Amino acid sequence: MRYIIIGKNIEVTEALKNTVEKKIDRLSKYFTDNTEIHVTFGVEKDRQKIEVTIPMKGSIIRAEQSSDDMYVSIDLVVDIIERQVRKYKNKLVQQKQAGGFFQPSFVEEETDDEEIKIFRSKQFAIKPMDPEEACLQMEMLGHDFYVFRNVETDEVNVVYKRKGHTYGLIEPEY
Repeated sequence: MRYIIIGKNIEVTEALKNTVEKKIDRLSKYFTDNTEIHVTFGVEKDRQKIEVTIPMKGSIIRAEQSSDDMYVSIDLVVDIIERQVRKYKNKLVQQKQAGGFFQPSFVEEETDDEEIKIFRSKQFAIKPMDPEEACLQMEMLGHDFYVFRNVETDEVNVVYKRKGHTYGLIEPEY
């Protein structure tokens, strides 16, 4: 596997590089030798953050974790990546697609991951409103997103919270 390691607001030491490569190398049984692993270390408000991205054909496996200790963050993010790889493998097997980035022995291996289960379903009337009013409704409810009918376009839209206390709007595209 090829590593691309960078640091934001932090100097990436040889010890950090060696640790992350050693930890992620335990995933090498899943990937071919030419798989690129993008690792970004960062420090934000006294939190040690690591982001790992593995671009793949038609998909991206990505995880980020932060804690008070960078080495703890590394352990946590590797566990998340491994879970995502197993889910992605199950998806490939179910769709009978070729997993060009995975070792053939890994694709053929049986796994016992759980299926995705929906525990609760909800129905509600969608009130026509503008995106600003939808953001206010979302804030009053304490939710991270809000579904509404846009009064201007008469389409179902979604507003959502973004990092940095900003909002996003999702509109359908036909």
